[in-house]
Amino acid sequence: MKDSPFLPTTPEELSARGWDTLDVILVTGDSYIDSPFIGAAVVGRVLEAAGFRVGIIAQPRLDTSADITRLGLPRLFWGVTAGSIDSMVANYTAGKKRRKSDDYTPGGENTRRPDRATIAYTNLIRRHCKDSAPIVLGGIEASLRRVAHYDYWSDTVRRSILFDAKADYLLYGMAEQSVVQLAQTLRHGSDARALRGLCYIDKRPQPDYLVLPEYEKVSADPLAFIEMFHTFYQNSDPLSAKGLCQQHGDRWLVHNPPALYPNQAEMDAAYALPYARAQHPYYEQQGAVKALETIRFSISTHRGCYGECNYCSIAVHEGRTVRWRSPDSVVSEAEAIAALPGFKGYIQDAGGPTANMYGFECRKKLARGACVDKRCLYPQVCPALRPTHNPQIDLLRRLRRVPGIKKVFVASGVRYDLILSDREAGRPYLKELISYHISGQMKVAPEHTETHVLARMGKPGQHSLLAFKKMFVELTAQAGKEQYLTYYLIAAHPGCSEEDMRRVKAFASRELRIAPEQVQVFTPLPGTYSSLMYHTGLDPFTLQPLFVERDPARRERQKQILVEKPSGESAPAQRARPSPRPGLPATRRPAAPKQPPGPRRRGGKV
Repeated sequence: MKDSPFLPTTPEELSARGWDTLDVILVTGDSYIDSPFIGAAVVGRVLEAAGFRVGIIAQPRLDTSADITRLGLPRLFWGVTAGSIDSMVANYTAGKKRRKSDDYTPGGENTRRPDRATIAYTNLIRRHCKDSAPIVLGGIEASLRRVAHYDYWSDTVRRSILFDAKADYLLYGMAEQSVVQLAQTLRHGSDARALRGLCYIDKRPQPDYLVLPEYEKVSADPLAFIEMFHTFYQNSDPLSAKGLCQQHGDRWLVHNPPALYPNQAEMDAAYALPYARAQHPYYEQQGAVKALETIRFSISTHRGCYGECNYCSIAVHEGRTVRWRSPDSVVSEAEAIAALPGFKGYIQDAGGPTANMYGFECRKKLARGACVDKRCLYPQVCPALRPTHNPQIDLLRRLRRVPGIKKVFVASGVRYDLILSDREAGRPYLKELISYHISGQMKVAPEHTETHVLARMGKPGQHSLLAFKKMFVELTAQAGKEQYLTYYLIAAHPGCSEEDMRRVKAFASRELRIAPEQVQVFTPLPGTYSSLMYHTGLDPFTLQPLFVERDPARRERQKQILVEKPSGESAPAQRARPSPRPGLPATRRPAAPKQPPGPRRRGGKV
């Protein structure tokens, strides 16, 4: 036990370390997987490296005090997270039906993560650990619900989760630096309320902060809700954001400016910590977790996304500025993975929220913060961004040379508009991926094909998709490979009708030569502009009325229009092109490498 590679989760592990108390106890809705892809593990390891005693309680039962009290009471604070996924997204489909499986629960059965887990776990602590240390909320669920927000599952505007959970503090975003600063502040008995990246409740607003429309107003007035969200979103960049306040009844939410992004050395240090890259044995005996199959042998090379797709929560949680690790850091992690038991030579993914955003950013944004009046990629790639894929090409070539590694997959999705905009290295980068880093399939996410729906999504138009497909076909043929594009599509997004979906189906058949399979029904996530559209029925940028399909059966019908097959006929594979060599018969679409269950549309990790 003394040499356990995990943070302690049992009294026996505390005794083996010679500890009688902990500084911090983290409570999470995931099973305890000690991996740099798991937020609770990252926070725990960062705190441990800063000299704090940290323990983890994963998926505690709500009907007993046994789990939540087994490590005693923390000296400094409880850290509560719903886990790597918002608990309502984890528990329910877009049609609000209960999911049967959970990739982060032992055995895979969806029986351990409660609805609104952040609130449930905070209530559990309050019930059984009275007069204990402060409770600090974090993770994707708390981060996206930190101000008044629309909640799809109850179809209401809910208060900041701080009020509903009755917690003391909330740390939002990727909070490694913030959580260490908070622990240090509490250890010294100082006032933590001035920390960046922190929210708290007070009796009065901060005098120099921006005042958002109060909760009671935004819950009743769609225009006030839109005004609030614009101000909230525009003040989410650490370099330019102002503090925010929002009244809830007779109290105020105080929302401090975001924490500064970590520099490259700080990111490298966080990923160099001694993660076991395994599930803790205490929980493993309850059953394996499926998520580990894909994240154990994967590498996160960067974080953040400047795509700002309106349906995606990554920009609000991870940030609109991309930060990347040094090549040496990534290669060192690859070497460590290659030495792990059970490694068979395949890195499942080397990427981030979007694979090809490694190694470049807008210099203006790095100096002054994200622009308020325009976006990096929509309606076209901003000239100030100057995308270059050379840094990632060099990184991938170094990874391929690591002893013991047979293949490095790039399983994260790519932005094809970035590839097309990089006149120097875009085509060589795609050639590199086709030659070495995909296995039969390459994922892209056009999400739709109709111009007015794409405008509401903040996605590029058909011409970019077709230009990319043409380039992919040419380079795949040159490589002599049988490879395909897999297209991810969204049904029932605000502004989309059944007739629009029929046009998508016709376009997919005519131009892409596919019968779509990878289709999901739009889910309004807190902290997104698309959720704002769904709730208000208005385009938030023009305030014009917008068609929104809210009927569950008709929302599902939009998906079925795209995926249904003619009676008695099987659908062809999602193919990008004819066979690359004349006379070669069509074959079944090869199985794609497993993708890490990261934050494609569900947000980040910490």
